[in-house]
Amino acid sequence: MSKSIIFLVIFFITAHAAVCQDYLQPKLIKKIDGSFSYFKRDESGNFFAITNAGQLKKYNATLDSMGVFNDIRSFGSVDYITSNNSLRTLLFSKQFRIILILDRLMQVVNKINLSKLQVFQVQAVTQSYDNNIWVFDEQESKLKKISETGKLIFESADLRLALSDVIQPVSIFDQSGFVYLYDPSKGLFIFDYYGALKSKIALIGWTNVQFVGNAFLGTKGSNLLIYTPGSPNIKEMKIPEELTHAKSLQYSSQGCMALFENSIHSYQWSK
Repeated sequence: MSKSIIFLVIFFITAHAAVCQDYLQPKLIKKIDGSFSYFKRDESGNFFAITNAGQLKKYNATLDSMGVFNDIRSFGSVDYITSNNSLRTLLFSKQFRIILILDRLMQVVNKINLSKLQVFQVQAVTQSYDNNIWVFDEQESKLKKISETGKLIFESADLRLALSDVIQPVSIFDQSGFVYLYDPSKGLFIFDYYGALKSKIALIGWTNVQFVGNAFLGTKGSNLLIYTPGSPNIKEMKIPEELTHAKSLQYSSQGCMALFENSIHSYQWSK
């Protein structure tokens, strides 16, 4: 069991042992003032934020600036960021169906036009364990793997045959040997690397979804929900009223970050 999972389990047990408390109270450590439209944490604790002026800014875990990428507007709006590898960051524009690959210095390594692959309807992308890219083609209902040079490596069979339904995943994760597709209206779908459906979990209506270690986290209403694949239970804890007003949340084993209208806040879990 990873240290992050152990921390989350201990944190959950401790929180629920204190039944007299209405909710958990994270401690505000630092904040950045400014107007941001989106932010995303990476696996190293760094995070990326897009300003309303169209800049992509990179910060470390203590909110110190690490770099700026100014060319977002020339590639259209960025709707999704994924950075499973600290040396690579993927930026995805749904409008123009373009994936930008940035190196650790925020320089463009490559640009992939999904339209050239006849992929026209995608909501999310992610980096695979072998440094390629997973996308879900909604039009064909296929999970596809694309190389960093924009070549199609693999595509699954039409998943409507296995699911008897159409899914529209807003998030994709390559985690612990499986590919996870999350559709908030239908749940979490778990596939192997050959596109075979392994299981479906009815986690409906979650937002701010992400993995911390091997645990799948999300927010629903005023609760933080934790699901560990293979477990029959979903752990649940109440979050503070302040965090329910955040535009989005990013969790870690040490705390969380919250995007508000005019600032980004970094919190540490209180024991």
